[in-house]
Amino acid sequence: MTFALSETELQALLLSLKVSAAAVAFALPLAVATALLLTRSFPGRAVLDAVVHLPIVLPPVVVGYLLLITLGLNAPLGRFLDETLGLRFMFSWTGAALAAGLITFPFQVRAIRLALEAIDPGLMQAAETLGAGPLDRFVSVTLPLAAPGILAGAVTAYAASLGEFGAIITFVSNIPGETRTLPLAIYTAIQTPGGEAAAARLVALSVLLAFAGLIGSELAARRVKRLTGS
Repeated sequence: MTFALSETELQALLLSLKVSAAAVAFALPLAVATALLLTRSFPGRAVLDAVVHLPIVLPPVVVGYLLLITLGLNAPLGRFLDETLGLRFMFSWTGAALAAGLITFPFQVRAIRLALEAIDPGLMQAAETLGAGPLDRFVSVTLPLAAPGILAGAVTAYAASLGEFGAIITFVSNIPGETRTLPLAIYTAIQTPGGEAAAARLVALSVLLAFAGLIGSELAARRVKRLTGS
């Protein structure tokens, strides 16, 4: 068996990297805001926390189906976005990024929230005593101290996005060059007669990427901790 990737396999790999990058980039600011909100006490916090973490316990196919009936071309919102703003998620790589972003969003929120809750409240009080406003305290104190958690959450979510299958295939189907990411390419190879070698190559690549993501997350978090002194 040769480990050289074919053109279609390389295409699936590059598409997976693009989809995962878009998923994390668009979800990260919202994850930071949500994590900040969840560190505070307010009525309904438990409900919001449950909603945020729902994709972890729901089957990914359910998330994909919910996206399908919400943003599909036959759904009112999906049709409005398509006809008015030209935004079409169904059968598009952007829809795959949206599905992956929803599935991995809780990973980012949890890592960031834990980092925020670990910050010594005395530091914030000291900054306020010195005249720092809320925005100044957030930029100069909160963000640097929470940076390891933010980075760890982003890298973990990126690695998890590379392996998302159920939500993507349910929402945007399995279109070569458009929505066929690495997991979908593995599924296609398994279903194709004589595709065992291709499936094995792609599985090996997926395992390698998963290991790299987990190790990279840990190393990056340690690096940021050293730089920020946190």
